[in-house]
Amino acid sequence: MKTHTLKYDSTFEGLLTAVFTVYEERLSSVLIVEERFFEANFFSKVNEVFTDESKASRVWEGLKEFQQFRTSVYRSFLSELPDKEVYILDAIRYVLKTRNDKDYGQPSVLKLAQLTKQIGREKHRMKAFVRFKRTKDDVYVAIIEPDFNVLPLIARHFKNRYADQQFVIYDRKRNYGIFYDLNTVELIELDFDDAVLKEALHDEEMHYDKMWQDYFISTGIKSRINKKLHLRHVPKRYWKYLNEKNPL
Repeated sequence: MKTHTLKYDSTFEGLLTAVFTVYEERLSSVLIVEERFFEANFFSKVNEVFTDESKASRVWEGLKEFQQFRTSVYRSFLSELPDKEVYILDAIRYVLKTRNDKDYGQPSVLKLAQLTKQIGREKHRMKAFVRFKRTKDDVYVAIIEPDFNVLPLIARHFKNRYADQQFVIYDRKRNYGIFYDLNTVELIELDFDDAVLKEALHDEEMHYDKMWQDYFISTGIKSRINKKLHLRHVPKRYWKYLNEKNPL
């Protein structure tokens, strides 16, 4: 029996549509693959899944009673791992069959819980380490490159925290960002690089960087510096976001 490969468009709604297709067509041997990771296989029958909002909604509603698990499904999708769909589909099948979403002895349920924990940690660090810089147009801009696609998870936090200022948070690794215009948050795509940002910065921004660096140095007590502890709480890969570590 050939394996059915369902290729979808890389959106979360597309993934849920593919899950719906598995149940609708009663497929047993099936592999759901994001189009960017798809590789043709002679032993597999390939079907392209076209995103259907109504079908996606039915799957999402079907998981409504398992709120914690449903969160794990979404966050595991944001992990962007090439084989995430294998675990997501297997976990969904298990939970809907057994009505048990907390059986961490089941490998796929456990995997989704582990991914959720990792993504939650990255989300928390992005909230802590994002630094905005003011532009000449009075729009505040922050550049990030998180390990996981956590931008959808932090948008509300920054919208609530900086409700009175326009801002852009741009994920350079994934080439998209969010723009808050004092009313709504919108997804954006830009040609963005450090030279463009530096040219757009407000003239006072460099002075703020210098003041913050001076403050950081003056309040430090050399005899109490614990580099090991510091790196545990502020890993080096986040230093590029911090004015005191890497000013633009």
